[in-house]
Amino acid sequence: MRWAAAKTTAVRPGGDSGPGPRYKWIALSNTTLGVLIATINMSILLIALPDIFRGIGVDPLLPGNTSLLLWLIMSYLVVTAVLVVSFGRLGDMYGRVRMYNLGFAVFTVFSVLLSVTWTHGTAGALWLIGMRVLQGVGGAMLLANSNAILTDAFPARQRGLALGLNQVAGIAGSFIGLVLGGLLGPVDWHLVFLVSVPFGLFGTAWAYLKLRDTGVRTPARLDWWGNITFAAGLIAVLSGITYGIQPYGGHTMGWASPWVITAIGGGLAMLAVFCVIESRVAEPMFHLALFRIRAFTAGNVANLLAALGRGGLMFILIIWLQGIWLPRHGYSFEETPLWAGIYMLPLTIGFLIAGPFSGWASDRFGARSFATGGMVLAAGTFLALEELPVDFGYPMFALILLLNGLAMGLFTSPNRAAIMNSLPPDQRGVGAGITTTFQNSATVLSIGIFFSLMIAGLAGSLPGALTHGLTAQGVPAADAARVAALPPVGVLFASLLGYNPVRTLLGPHVLAQLPAGHAHYLTGREFFPTLISQPFADGLSVAFNFAIAACLVAAFASLLRGGRYIHDDHDDRNGQRPGAGTPGTPTRTGAGAGGGAAAGVEVGRYTTPGARASSPAQSSPHSHPHQHPPESKESS
Repeated sequence: MRWAAAKTTAVRPGGDSGPGPRYKWIALSNTTLGVLIATINMSILLIALPDIFRGIGVDPLLPGNTSLLLWLIMSYLVVTAVLVVSFGRLGDMYGRVRMYNLGFAVFTVFSVLLSVTWTHGTAGALWLIGMRVLQGVGGAMLLANSNAILTDAFPARQRGLALGLNQVAGIAGSFIGLVLGGLLGPVDWHLVFLVSVPFGLFGTAWAYLKLRDTGVRTPARLDWWGNITFAAGLIAVLSGITYGIQPYGGHTMGWASPWVITAIGGGLAMLAVFCVIESRVAEPMFHLALFRIRAFTAGNVANLLAALGRGGLMFILIIWLQGIWLPRHGYSFEETPLWAGIYMLPLTIGFLIAGPFSGWASDRFGARSFATGGMVLAAGTFLALEELPVDFGYPMFALILLLNGLAMGLFTSPNRAAIMNSLPPDQRGVGAGITTTFQNSATVLSIGIFFSLMIAGLAGSLPGALTHGLTAQGVPAADAARVAALPPVGVLFASLLGYNPVRTLLGPHVLAQLPAGHAHYLTGREFFPTLISQPFADGLSVAFNFAIAACLVAAFASLLRGGRYIHDDHDDRNGQRPGAGTPGTPTRTGAGAGGGAAAGVEVGRYTTPGARASSPAQSSPHSHPHQHPPESKESS
């Protein structure tokens, strides 16, 4: 795989990181707003789902409606995971700010259309899913280009802080969305979508007036086959994972479904075809040779595994709080969605504390120690959660959540900064897109894994517990057996939605036949949470063990990233790719060299394979039509 020759356009003035000294802070504030509203909308539906489904008149727990529930949750995540690479590449070609501005506008338009939903029933659910898909297109444009815009605007010595603040906003947005949805949904479910509109309008106008393309653009032909095969393959894999959670035939899950097997297998085959195409076309959507940069590859592997560990955590904690802990501590099932979001705030606080600090510190000391230590600490917090009793004391739970947030903040900011620093300037958009794709795809995958592990844990002991508990309260044996035979996913979804599980599972007809005292006890706050506690603990243990393993492997991958590695973009500012040094041998710079790089930083440069050291002019793309990206030999 070799670099294809391309005409590059340096937009930023020589020696400056943007149109003015304050520009970088304008870029940071605007892109942080964009990432914040994009990630808030990843989670804002979770707590508001009961109000939304009541508003459109759909029972999401009916067997035929389960797919509507799943796609309303997952469609936005799937779209952003699939499209960020393509939009990142388009940003590299036609201007990152141009794509980012368009993303703000698209996101705002479809937020408006979501808020004015007028249909009901299945048609209303399908309308919401369709508009969420298109809203996700705008979100993908924002997420794909925000990091590249910041990397262009900030010098290397400040990128960790800038990207750290941006990343903290993104991850915090996922938890802010929980509380925001819980507050707005009960007032009016349309507000869940409408709340994004004023921020979208402001951000669109602000970005159009203030942001400027300050990076290197590489005009090229669009790699249609690469884009098509990548999108088709990833959509197939993520769709297969989504349907794998649902029951199939007599199975509690759908992993044995021929459709799921075909979708995942066919999607993986299509992604393999994508790799073959990208290695052969002259102007690929994504240069696979970027994975020869150790800092880029190790950072993305660690990012993928970290997202696997934390992605399903949000769902597991919500179910734990809503289905068991909050009802046992005096909250009605209808109140639990909002309070679950509030009780998870220590996690967000941890992110907000650690993210900016670790980003700033990684600018001075490198990413490896912070990112590796963060993942080790995260594994420790998952172990602590596993050791908690199901009916825990909240102060200890809050402390563990705070430590988990600190751990993820320690990892995320330095890791993203290290990835972006390692990229050549004309590949920052597509490189950031790959990183976001790994993260969002891992979130969808982790939801599938965590739900599957939870369901597997529940399937062994929940049916017997339900049968014994219901018949002891006078429920006819046939009805108790029917409820016990229902797939455990129904119990999880009922808890996730804040429904009264027993009332939902038994139905009003059966409850009406029971003595009033028994019916009241069965539908009260004590019976179901106590009944499900031990089966739920079995599922939790398996899920947390997986998260611990993912975090430890992420720590190992992060440790392998080597020392600090920064691609030198000094010559790129003059419209040329740098070209000094032998292949794969980065230049070590002292403090203040290379645009302010800190002491001990390794600076990568483009080189012609087999060529001797040469001047930047001699190694420009016009002199050597095929060039490798930098390979990093990192120092300790």
